[in-house]
Amino acid sequence: MAFFLETLFGGLMVGMLYSLVALGFVLIFKASGVFNFAQGAMVLFAALAMARFAEWIPMWTGIDNRWFANGAAFVVAGLVMFMVAWLVERLVLRHLVNQEGATLLMATLGIAYFLDGLGQTLFGSNIYKIDIGMPKDPIFLLDKMFEGGILINKEDLYAAAIAAALVALLSLFFQKTGTGRALRAVADDHQAAQSIGIPLARIWVIVWCVAGVVALVAGMIWGSKLGVQFSLTTVALRALPVVILGGLTSVPGAIIGGLIIGVGEKLSEVYLGPYVGGGIEIWFAYVLALVFLLFRPQGLFGEKIIDRV
Repeated sequence: MAFFLETLFGGLMVGMLYSLVALGFVLIFKASGVFNFAQGAMVLFAALAMARFAEWIPMWTGIDNRWFANGAAFVVAGLVMFMVAWLVERLVLRHLVNQEGATLLMATLGIAYFLDGLGQTLFGSNIYKIDIGMPKDPIFLLDKMFEGGILINKEDLYAAAIAAALVALLSLFFQKTGTGRALRAVADDHQAAQSIGIPLARIWVIVWCVAGVVALVAGMIWGSKLGVQFSLTTVALRALPVVILGGLTSVPGAIIGGLIIGVGEKLSEVYLGPYVGGGIEIWFAYVLALVFLLFRPQGLFGEKIIDRV
């Protein structure tokens, strides 16, 4: 039982990180109705900015303090992501208002490749380290209930807590604020939203800024765990099954989908892996997403679209 709970908790914590990345997809889709293939590039770009500014700021200021360097780097990297959001709206999205979804999709692919190249040009292509002070040593929980307790990695615990807090804030933002309701209106119909006075340009800037902050937090956490390298762009691919499972238009769906995928990957690898030769953790999420596409394409919490002819 202790081993099962240990695997379950590990899956839940990884699932929260998947949910965090998946939120970026959901945010952009809710505002523009397009699947943002640039999300992985945004995570990498934000992580590179965080890592490099944390190195440069002590040299620029002469203050050799990790907490100051990380805090200042987070603020500067956040401002960089805001600037990226503003440029995306000004140079790309503003000229594609009311265009077909396929056009916007290709635009996000172009943005992804641009950010990949710009990240290498500005910050370099080496492997960098982000040290935000999250402890990496394990702890043992429930040692009075189970012999030896349950082994939990402190870094995973802290990362899951940060992701959960951000997810909760974004959920409140969408449900309780006027801007959040405006975002949902824009996602439903661009022309109708403009006709009632919702400024489309401002809404798109806001949602890309929020998605940039989400990408920054996700990149910071994954960079602390894995190092900042260009394989971080594949983290977004791990979030694709999450948004398919939860629904492209649902923030709660991204949360639940991430938890299901995280737990499913861990449990299947541990309990089914020995019977199929291992490696099930790599493809489990995609097979589950395929099943949902076949039988419930809108996901668990997505809106079912009915075309009447």
